[in-house]
Amino acid sequence: MKKLLLIVTIGLLSIFIVLGIVSFSSTTETTNQLPIEMIAFNSLTDEESALIPVSPKDSIVKKVPINNDIKKSIPKTYDKDMVHSVTFNNTETATNGNLVIFVALDKKTILGKMYQS
Repeated sequence: MKKLLLIVTIGLLSIFIVLGIVSFSSTTETTNQLPIEMIAFNSLTDEESALIPVSPKDSIVKKVPINNDIKKSIPKTYDKDMVHSVTFNNTETATNGNLVIFVALDKKTILGKMYQS
């Protein structure tokens, strides 16, 4: 009887440990994913990031179809028809419009950048 109780207790403990590890693993994976605007911000040079007056959160993130202007700014090897565009507000200068960063659909890969005209 004691052996059966011991086996059941060890079995239940093992189940709780496995569930805890799986739960921690999936929580860590989702919390480690940065927002797209932060991924775009992290790709900027010091000069480009200095253009952002407030916060990287002051940006517009859109999923957009690739047009001819975007094609000029991203690798020819990118084979999707959509990208995420991150437009940083208030980054225009006397010669350029707002800074736009293009991020792949995987929400991790920086494809290119341009200034709005």
